[in-house]
Amino acid sequence: MLEDEVLREVDKGRLLPLMEEFYTIQGEGFHKGTAAYFIRVGGCDVGCHWCDVKESWNAATHPPTPVEAIVENAAKYSNTIVVTGGEPLTWNMKPLTDALKAKNLQIHIETSGAYPLTGTWDWICLSPKKNKLPHKEVYDRAHELKVIVYNRHDLIFAEQEAAKVNDDCILYLQPEWSVRDKVTPLIVDYVMQHPKWKVSLQTHKYLNIP
Repeated sequence: MLEDEVLREVDKGRLLPLMEEFYTIQGEGFHKGTAAYFIRVGGCDVGCHWCDVKESWNAATHPPTPVEAIVENAAKYSNTIVVTGGEPLTWNMKPLTDALKAKNLQIHIETSGAYPLTGTWDWICLSPKKNKLPHKEVYDRAHELKVIVYNRHDLIFAEQEAAKVNDDCILYLQPEWSVRDKVTPLIVDYVMQHPKWKVSLQTHKYLNIP
């Protein structure tokens, strides 16, 4: 396939810059402990300094992969598919989710909401970032809000973001892994004082799994 044609197919979402795909246990948020197949899509310009998958940022380093091939692999492993990144909404997600839905799979997305919502989703985990705030539709449709806490000011940001989501959205505070010993007690105290929030931990890292 010629380079220009590849770029057109990527723009349409028929090819996606696939960083990795793997079957594991969801470690975070509402569905923690659930077996799921993860599709990690490359490309992100949000630029969180503490990001633990910075190798996902440059989409050009990840091979443009046909959606059909991604779906064929995913369907072998699990009924629950988690699309993550990078920032998956950088790309048109409709071809991927249409193909996954044709297999009757449950589809979740983990997103900063920094780009318009595309695709059909059974569960939307919104993890907003200060550098590039979410689009309104993502706030409106999010099933869970997961705010990463790196310092005390992030609790103020969390409340600002919680005011924007729908009334049914579940609210989580999650310690950033590199400072977890410092901020976890802060989060615990905050949740006890503000019980509309729940604590989310990266349990997959404690279990030493992907």
